[in-house]
Amino acid sequence: MTSMTHLEEKIAHLTRTVEDLSDIVARQETELAVAKRRLAMLMEREAGRELDAGSTVPLADQRPPHW
Repeated sequence: MTSMTHLEEKIAHLTRTVEDLSDIVARQETELAVAKRRLAMLMEREAGRELDAGSTVPLADQRPPHW
């Protein structure tokens, strides 16, 4: 096998790897956006429950003390 053929094969494999990784990152971005929306809805729901329970300040709207 010539060195040019070997380099072409390497480039082809690397190109395929980059495309696969790009697809994975795009899918994870979508999944993360969905998870963020769900988390926001859960936080709003919990804040509402805390408010209904008589709490003066909805704790779901506050950052934890370690932030």
